[in-house]
Order: sequence, then structure tokens, then C-alpha cells
Amino acid sequence: MNLKKAFKKLMVPALGLTLLFPTVAGAGSAEPTVNTPAADLRATLDQLLSEHFVLAVTSMTKSYDGAEDAEEVTEALDQNAADMTPAIASVYGDEAAAQFEEIFRGDNDYSADFVQAATEDDAELRKEAEMEVDEFVDEFSTFLDTATEGNLPKEAASEVLEVHEDQVLTTFDEYTEGNYEAAYTTFREGHKHMFAISKALSSAIVTQMPDKFENTKADTPAADLRSTLNSLASEHFTLSSLGLEKGYDQAEDYDFVNWAEDRNTADFKAAIASIYGDEDAAQFEKIWQEDHIGA
Repeated sequence: MNLKKAFKKLMVPALGLTLLFPTVAGAGSAEPTVNTPAADLRATLDQLLSEHFVLAVTSMTKSYDGAEDAEEVTEALDQNAADMTPAIASVYGDEAAAQFEEIFRGDNDYSADFVQAATEDDAELRKEAEMEVDEFVDEFSTFLDTATEGNLPKEAASEVLEVHEDQVLTTFDEYTEGNYEAAYTTFREGHKHMFAISKALSSAIVTQMPDKFENTKADTPAADLRSTLNSLASEHFTLSSLGLEKGYDQAEDYDFVNWAEDRNTADFKAAIASIYGDEDAAQFEKIWQEDHIGA
């Protein structure tokens, strides 16, 4: 299958909950496990990329709100970029990792310009920041194409990066306009999208270097299960933590964070139902909602 088309197929359902139900085609594989070198790579990228998205959005909204901890969140965003360097170095070496870090950290630099443009209603500054985004997408997609030796082509990488940047900015814009349901809807979509990116990138890397990953695959049913649960659990943690903050601050968007968390719970329930059936899923929801989230 053409990789660009395959990548687009990944992006549309993002993380379809049916991924949790192993297909008959996978039944013949020996020793099914979620712990393979390729699945571990994908899980590592799941964690780092989803954390990047959460911190990118949070740093912008907190800076816009003038929150006391805005600077600390921005520092955490920068540290996330630094944390990616060892993962890249383990695959491509220190020189490529240093190039990656320089480019990726640059993705964080223009966030302040978007915040300032929104605060001051500065259309010219906004336009300049958008041009910086375009430059980043071009530079980083070129890097990924070169690093993966074409297994993740520049055009496909550029498309998915543009979606990511749009989701960050749309979430921020809707938030600043007070359109909180739209903001958190896009936030959830953007968070899921990072797991589609990690699946495509990890698959490209293991295709490029099969021996390094012991000829294992990043897109097995078991790896899909692991990644889907990574997505649901990390989104739950993010929304729970954010909800506690918003509730304490009596923020205007508090009810909408809870609304988003309810949507996350519904997706979790559907995932459980796809494996264990509706009765067990209902039991899960009761325990999860009443005993855990209710607390």
C-alpha cells in the first residue's frame, strides 16, 4: 500500500476503539505480547508526543490567562523536547538527535507570539507567527523524510504536522474566544492525533531498521491495544488534573473540562465493551465514575 495513503488511513479514525478487539488474522502469531522492541518504541513516542501536545496547549492558555505557573509549564514543554533527544539518539545517533532537538525546540518558540497576538489583538504578529509555523513544518518534515530514508515521506509528514499545528492553534483560539466546548473537542482530537503520528513514525523506523528492532512490528493488534490504552489513560490523567485546577480556581471552563472527561470515560467504556462485553463495561463505568472520578 502507498505509505501516504496508509498514513491518511491512520489519521482519519485516529484511534478507532475497534483496535482493541484482535482480529482473527492475528490469532496465528506465536507468543502474543505487547512488549516488543517495536511496540516499546511506539509507546515511547506515544508518551513523548502526547505530552508535547498537552504542554503546548496548556502553556499557551496559561500564558494568556496570566496564570502564576505559566512559566513553569513552558519550562516543562521545553524539557519535553529535550527528553525526546535520547530516544532519537538511540535510533539515529547523537548528531541527528542534536539536529532534531534544535528543530523541535523551535516549534515551542513561537507560542509566545501567538499569545501576545491574541492578548494585544495584533494581526500582523499573528501572521508572522503563522509563517514561523509553516517554516517549522517544512524543516521538520524534511528532517523526518531524510532520517527515515523516505519511509516517512516529506509530503506525508508535512500533512500530519500541519494537522497537529492547526489543532494546537484552534484549541487556543476557541479557548480565548470562550468557546470552551469547541476548544475541548479539538483538544481531545489533537491528543488522539499524536498517537496516530507515533504509530506512523514508529512503523517507518522499524521498516527502515528491521534488524535493530528484532524484526518486530509497531502495528500489531497487541501494540494497537497498548497504544489505545495509553491514549485513553493519558487523556484521563490530563483532564483529571486540569479539572482539579479549574475547579479550585472556579474557572469559566471548569464544567467543560468535566464534559470532556465524561467523553473520555465513554470512550474508555466502549473500549472495555469491545473486549469484555456491555455488562462488564457497565461495571467498569460504575467503578471508574463513582469511585474514582467522583472522588
